[in-house]
Amino acid sequence: MKVRKAVFPVAGLGTRFLPATKAMAKEMLPIVDKPLIQYAVEEAYASGITEIIFVTGAGKKAIENHFDHSCELEHMLMARGKDTELKQIHALIPESGSICYTRQNQPLGLGHAIWCARNLVGNEPFAVLLADDLIKAEKPVLKQMVEKFDALQSSIVSVVEVDPKETSKYGILDADPPVDGVTRIRGLVEKPAPEKAPSNLAIIGRYILTPEIFEILENKEVGAGGEIQITDAMARLLKTQDIYGYRYEGTRFDCGDKAGFQMANLAFSLDRPDIRERLLPFIRQLIKE
Repeated sequence: MKVRKAVFPVAGLGTRFLPATKAMAKEMLPIVDKPLIQYAVEEAYASGITEIIFVTGAGKKAIENHFDHSCELEHMLMARGKDTELKQIHALIPESGSICYTRQNQPLGLGHAIWCARNLVGNEPFAVLLADDLIKAEKPVLKQMVEKFDALQSSIVSVVEVDPKETSKYGILDADPPVDGVTRIRGLVEKPAPEKAPSNLAIIGRYILTPEIFEILENKEVGAGGEIQITDAMARLLKTQDIYGYRYEGTRFDCGDKAGFQMANLAFSLDRPDIRERLLPFIRQLIKE
């Protein structure tokens, strides 16, 4: 089984970034000069994904427009000889038919958002990418996971050790010791209190799932926060198949958090020679003050 499709749940309201997200999708917030969602889509394509599935909600039209032609803008750039900028926006536009959109009409959780893509995914394994988790890596994290999936042929999620005090923010694993970065999961708990967490090994926003997950999500069982949780569905899937956690190589920025978002902007800006020369002296001056 090969992973060809990737699901992007982008229906959230982005309330943590209000008022910036009042009229703009949170996935369109820029890291330097690219929106978060573009980094995630580029990671998917670089990992061999050929079909993108966006699970959208109200107010997400900007995402559709971003990955489509803008005739007025393109004509203006052409007329002014801005060839570099023209190439940049043309690079955003995939082949016709390689991006699909479906709606999540109710905010019922990540598990529900993934279930909404069931008819577009069909009976094959698929990836899930959460744009809030921006990961800086030499090899795209999803590509690392696809290589592991090709060998294991079983569901796999990206994991990271978190501060034990923050387990209530994540799906947490009870897992075997890792071998070559891969750990077999014994159990999963969604957002446990620190004193009840089986470990501090947390799932972050990269998944490769087999289609059997849809049969479990079909039951629409409500979990933590009154939502349909993908972690709960995976815990039930463990009864019939192995699921693995993968300790990826890379640096993760939680861009759903204001501090994490600013850290990502700094890290990616310092990678740009055209920005680094001006930014470093400014940062040093701020630190002195």
